[in-house]
Amino acid sequence: MFDLKTPDAADKPALYADLLAAADALTADERDAVANMANLAALLWQYLPDLNWAGFYRMVGNELVLGPFQGKAACIRIPLGKGVCGTAAATRATQCVADVHAFPGHIACDAASRSELVVPVIYGDLVIAVLDLDSPLPGRFDSADVAGLETLVARVAGRIA
Repeated sequence: MFDLKTPDAADKPALYADLLAAADALTADERDAVANMANLAALLWQYLPDLNWAGFYRMVGNELVLGPFQGKAACIRIPLGKGVCGTAAATRATQCVADVHAFPGHIACDAASRSELVVPVIYGDLVIAVLDLDSPLPGRFDSADVAGLETLVARVAGRIA
């Protein structure tokens, strides 16, 4: 059992440093990708304020398939290049969207979502998943969130492959 205390969310460098340490504690010695994704989704849900969804979509064949998450039931399959998640996977680039309603082709799994941050998980040369965070607040995510989550994803990619 882990008893993790979350730092003040206003101090994002400290928040992401603690989040990274907690992610290492939970995943460093575990080989099961699904267990690691599940714990990471729960950790993100606990650490990051103002989320209504946090989790993973796994690359299966040529599409993204729902993986472990926290939040409401979600879309199960997302084609590459479609929506924010499919765009992140196809372009291999983080997508930070302040207003999902302005994003061409946005897939609304939860009508309450207003902003979204999706980070592709690249292991070796392959996109193996995307980390998807949604918020009911417009403009919830900023460059500090992008940097912190890209660092996290780079650190854990081999643990969820």
